[in-house]
Amino acid sequence: IPRCGLPAARLAGSANLGGFAYQAPARAAACYPVAGHPSLVRYRARGRTVTILGSGAALTNGKLAANGNAALALNLLTAHRRIVWLTPEPALRPASAPPGGRPVTSGHAAPSLIPWQAWLLVIQLGIAVMLLALWRGRRLGPLISEPLPVIVRASETVEGHARLYQSRRARDRAAAALRDAMLSRVLPVLGLVRDSPAAAVTGALAARSRLGQPVISSIIYGPAPATDADLVRLARSLDELERQVRSQ
Repeated sequence: IPRCGLPAARLAGSANLGGFAYQAPARAAACYPVAGHPSLVRYRARGRTVTILGSGAALTNGKLAANGNAALALNLLTAHRRIVWLTPEPALRPASAPPGGRPVTSGHAAPSLIPWQAWLLVIQLGIAVMLLALWRGRRLGPLISEPLPVIVRASETVEGHARLYQSRRARDRAAAALRDAMLSRVLPVLGLVRDSPAAAVTGALAARSRLGQPVISSIIYGPAPATDADLVRLARSLDELERQVRSQ
């Protein structure tokens, strides 16, 4: 029973409302009371008409033909050009109070909008994903050693690097690799480290070879070879200098 002066409710008469019960603000139409509080509230706020229903059962297809539900739905909805439909979330918090009234609060917590069957499906999918991860994530066994399928000789490796340098005309890289390799073998014999000054390195090499210090400096720290023939001469000079140092 409406028990209010709202024309839409008085024309509709009895309706299947209920559900939420609200505390109506001042100057608001409060209809269809449940336990002393209305389940339909309508008021004006900021130039708009706000209508709050405690239950949407009267607007469903199953209940639309019962009592005055159809008349109530038409009277409430057809009077406005634009309608914003709001479905409350569970555990509604108090809304902002309209001008000159108290906040509109819900009488009890709203039910969950997601059905339990959907949660069951999500739980089943989660269990399936976990089982799939356990099946695919097999534990790794201990490390084992296996013989190499092919034994590559050191000479073939050197020739392969040389062909790569030659195809890219990387004479500067090849010369730097030859010089670094020679120094890494000779410096420990001279009692020097890799970061030793160039003057100390050339002086120690000159003391144990027949070459002068300027010649050794050009071999060790000279510019990159301009041609392949210059690169071959540099390699031979490095070999000869290393042989002289080690023979002393």
